[in-house]
Amino acid sequence: MTKAMAMPGVAVYILVWVGLVALSAVTQQDEWDIADATFYGDMSGNATMGGDCGYGDLFAQGYGLENTAVSGVLFNDYETCGACFEVRCFNDSLRCAPGSINVTVTSLCPPDPRLPGGGLCQPPRKHFDMSESMYVKIATSFHAGSIPIQFRRVSCVKTGGIKFQIKGNPWWILVLVYNVGGSGDVAALSIKGSGSGSESGIGASWTPMEREWGQNWQITKTPELVGQRLSFQVTTGNGKVVVSDNVAPADWQFGQIFEGAQFLY
Repeated sequence: MTKAMAMPGVAVYILVWVGLVALSAVTQQDEWDIADATFYGDMSGNATMGGDCGYGDLFAQGYGLENTAVSGVLFNDYETCGACFEVRCFNDSLRCAPGSINVTVTSLCPPDPRLPGGGLCQPPRKHFDMSESMYVKIATSFHAGSIPIQFRRVSCVKTGGIKFQIKGNPWWILVLVYNVGGSGDVAALSIKGSGSGSESGIGASWTPMEREWGQNWQITKTPELVGQRLSFQVTTGNGKVVVSDNVAPADWQFGQIFEGAQFLY
């Protein structure tokens, strides 16, 4: 009887907690802004693979076709890589389909000097150049051309933890960070070793890494980190921090991918 009577209280607590989490996710949305949108490539999305954010195979890393390139004013020198946006077509009944889509920034849409005024992505223009499969969800036809859109920043919802792919060599360690929830972007990354076998002390405390390009972060001349357990501290653009302790074991190898902690939405 006691357990049966306690159940409603627990259920109410869970419902309140879930409601607060949902409310938190909603409050992280920004106000709507205005831009234009086009697409590149075809429905396969192959042309959108890779990109300036350095993710590589977007299918393997969970971004899939829900990706977009953005103009420089939105790209902000790699700072927006991994950020998620809700996008909807508006103010054009002939070209706009109802509803909205969520896309992740995976590349830069650069100006085109061959076009008058530098083209659609010439600063200070705000522009989304997305995969065709995303574009046709908000446009009535793939022939619609550059469509007017509204967009806003939203929380990125991910499955599993943040992924860290370790690349490079003992003298140049490069870490690709992806599958980041919450804000989605990465403003700073620090690394810490277990300290085992380190004569210089490097690895015993947090050491900032430098953005090499996109979401690839580097640290050089630290071969002593090889053979140590590795921890990572990720800071997003909104100042939130999550630590993945000992995410890579001491016998880690270059090319391996490790899964760490994750941001709450």
